[in-house]
Amino acid sequence: MAAYTCSATDLHPLLGGGANATAAAEYICGRFEAISNKFVDTTYAVDNTFLLFSAYLVFAMQLGFAMLCAGSVRAKNTMNIMLTNVLDAATGGIFFYVFGFAFAFGTPSNGFIGKHFFGLDKIPSSGFDYGYFLFQWAFAIAAAGITSGSIAERTQFVAYLIYSSVLTGLVYPIVAHWFWCSDGWGSAARGEGLLFGSGVIDFAGSGVVHLVGAVAGLWGAVIEGPRIGRFDHSGKAVPMKGHSGTLVILGTFLLWFGWYGFNPGSFLNILKAYGESGSYYGQWSAVGRTAVTTTLAGCSAALTTLFAKRMQTGHWNVTDVCNGLLGGFAAVTGGCAVVDPWAAIICGFVAAWVLIGFNMLAEKLKYDDPLEAAQLHGGCGTWGIIFTALFAKKEYVNEVYPGLPSRPYGLFMGGGARLLAAHVVQILSIIAWVSVTMGTVFFVLLKLDLLRISHDEEMAGLDLTSHGGMAYEYNEKNGRNPVFEATV
Repeated sequence: MAAYTCSATDLHPLLGGGANATAAAEYICGRFEAISNKFVDTTYAVDNTFLLFSAYLVFAMQLGFAMLCAGSVRAKNTMNIMLTNVLDAATGGIFFYVFGFAFAFGTPSNGFIGKHFFGLDKIPSSGFDYGYFLFQWAFAIAAAGITSGSIAERTQFVAYLIYSSVLTGLVYPIVAHWFWCSDGWGSAARGEGLLFGSGVIDFAGSGVVHLVGAVAGLWGAVIEGPRIGRFDHSGKAVPMKGHSGTLVILGTFLLWFGWYGFNPGSFLNILKAYGESGSYYGQWSAVGRTAVTTTLAGCSAALTTLFAKRMQTGHWNVTDVCNGLLGGFAAVTGGCAVVDPWAAIICGFVAAWVLIGFNMLAEKLKYDDPLEAAQLHGGCGTWGIIFTALFAKKEYVNEVYPGLPSRPYGLFMGGGARLLAAHVVQILSIIAWVSVTMGTVFFVLLKLDLLRISHDEEMAGLDLTSHGGMAYEYNEKNGRNPVFEATV
């Protein structure tokens, strides 16, 4: 925000001229500029507080991931999956600090990779403050958390450390640079040379976060194969239900809560007027609308999944509903700021069917993903990218991405097909980049015998074989009902 200026020379004649008028003009301008600078300080403080609070909400999603993952795996692997979520954050923090942030946002740079701000050198600056790093780090570790769900219950611990380091330090940041940095080749924030005259509108990361994490997890799960017993000798799927619906529900609500930082927080600032100052409508309104579209997409997906799975299985399944809800959130994330609330309901409705369809396909292909992470974040994330290209509203696009009045918008909203073309390129480029990099990482780990645990370890459970004991103690009381007790 630029400070307002006051010229004593211009003010002098208005005060009647003379020596006293000169002194009065200089005094008035001095006080005016001091007050103006306070407004600038206040704007920076409000916007950074908004961004920091959003970062805290996004980071809280790690707890949601941990609880969701813990509830979705068998009890014998609980400590393992929760520890991997802790280490996604810890490992990601170091590698994103040293390399990742610079690769993603180190501008000025080229269209492929950033080259400044290694180790947060020269930060804070006029462009970035520490809060921006914290916010983007929380996004990076969210991508790593998606991947950990796909390869749960059968992966060596060292493999988690290696893939998480590569994903948060190199693979994810380069994709973020492509579509979120002002220098990125596919970014909608580029000053010139926009992809198809539009750039990619992936506001909070249906592609950058969700599709990246999903494709990485897909390759990990494919290369190491399904869990023992997941498919019988005839190839029929054998259910391996998670051990705690309570933890699944807790994790889902924590993720829902954190998504209000993930999507609305991606505006990065809030104290910004649209048009003339003094209006009730500004970026604060767009932040609120984004929270509403996020909510409605999740709600629509949850209800659609509830009744669809009821017709399919005859049960009201809590885990399916929770995954459907999260699928709706993942889908709307890319376009949450540029679509109307009614469109978000359509987004969630379709996302639910996308998730159901991909889960059916996964069973037919004997693909094993304990958290349905690739299907949820990959399938629904891809739908979200397409959805944005169909339903992005011209008014909202020009508000969120100003400076180009002729920028393409949603195909179904009369904006032509150029935005859709840009988004198809995004989908293909992410799949190709992550497949080459993370596919190679998992393949090398397999060849070095660092990827999959042994048969005996998998049967006994990772808690016992790798972490010194079970998360729960199994006791027989009075020779009757078995009781699980949490260990300290």
